[in-house]
Amino acid sequence: MSTTASPTPSTSFVVSLIDRYWEIWGEVLGLIGSWANMLFDVLVWVVRSLIQRRARFGAQALAVQIIRVGTRSIGIVLLVSGCIGIILALQTAPSLKEFGQVDKVANLVGVAVFRELGPLIAAIVLTGFAGASIAAELGTMKVGEEIEALEAMALNPIRFLVMPRVIATAGSLIVLSVFADICSVVFGGVVGVFVLDIPYEVYKFNTLSQLRPVDFYTGLIKAAVFGTLLGLIACTNGLKVTGGAAGVGKATTNTVVQTTVAIVICDLMFSALFFSLGLN
Repeated sequence: MSTTASPTPSTSFVVSLIDRYWEIWGEVLGLIGSWANMLFDVLVWVVRSLIQRRARFGAQALAVQIIRVGTRSIGIVLLVSGCIGIILALQTAPSLKEFGQVDKVANLVGVAVFRELGPLIAAIVLTGFAGASIAAELGTMKVGEEIEALEAMALNPIRFLVMPRVIATAGSLIVLSVFADICSVVFGGVVGVFVLDIPYEVYKFNTLSQLRPVDFYTGLIKAAVFGTLLGLIACTNGLKVTGGAAGVGKATTNTVVQTTVAIVICDLMFSALFFSLGLN
């Protein structure tokens, strides 16, 4: 009479760990697929409205979203980016002072901000400021059956709700990243000149001599991609809301978490790509 050996506790733990690993990867791939599907739908409507002229673009709706997403975010983005510039100057000065190169603070602040921190900080701030708001707004419309009402009137939600918001977040983040770059460098310069006693002309010369046009352009490319990701994730979570007010809160939380993680991972991929291309 044959008997089958029962799995040991250690084996069961390993099997459950592997199952959980594949379950997480399945969820991640599902999220990426939903974002890609949303991006495809948005691009289809952009082509139909701007290139083929088969649908009205909705410039007024886009302007409303730009004001709401971009204009109202300027103050908080300037505040955070200015603090980042001050922090960078104060943190890098002691190490450089040991080598008698404290004036190189300007070089470090300029490169770090234009290549990396400007678009990244602006994207993270905009995620909390506008991304959660977009997800909550669309989620409330979903719970209130306003989305179904649009579809009943033969009005596509992607065209009227998603496309203006995605374009607004992408365009606004490009402009906000420029403001963040300038503000960080200016505040870093104020610290360098008045606290670290670096002559103004030296700080200005070091900044301008270190920065190249490619530093600015790569930052703008990152900002455009980050803004598109923000809009897609917020709209996707908002349109998938179920379960009333609790679902809206969950969608808002998921938007902030997913967007932050996606932006950081995307930034890592950009940094690796630019490094391999010799653009750093």
